Amino acid sequence: MVGAHKIGSLLFCPRCGTLLELPKDGEVDVTCEQCGHVEPASSYENIEITTRSDPDAFPSALRQKRKTQTKLHDSGNQGTLVSEKCPSCGALEAYSKEIQMRSADEGSTILLTCATCNYGWRVNN
Repeated sequence: MVGAHKIGSLLFCPRCGTLLELPKDGEVDVTCEQCGHVEPASSYENIEITTRSDPDAFPSALRQKRKTQTKLHDSGNQGTLVSEKCPSCGALEAYSKEIQMRSADEGSTILLTCATCNYGWRVNN
């Protein structure tokens, strides 16, 4: 008889393909709810689970705000100096200002100006 099919930490019934429940404490067998196949709980032993997420998989406004910011009090009306790559010249610093351009129930807009070449762009928050 063939044992359960493993995909990561999931075990599937070898007879009908249904996802098997995790064994409860002290149970020696797991019974498939669909076909009644009995699988030994030992099938769940020594399963190594590794989970990885791409850093860009979950975009977040908080991640944007987490970037290093340096407040310049004597810079006049330029804004806050932040670590942001300029799409025009590739410099790694820009001045940032946050303003509300859209309706109040929508996010703000971040206006960025390159500290090196003065190229301007915006990001909707």
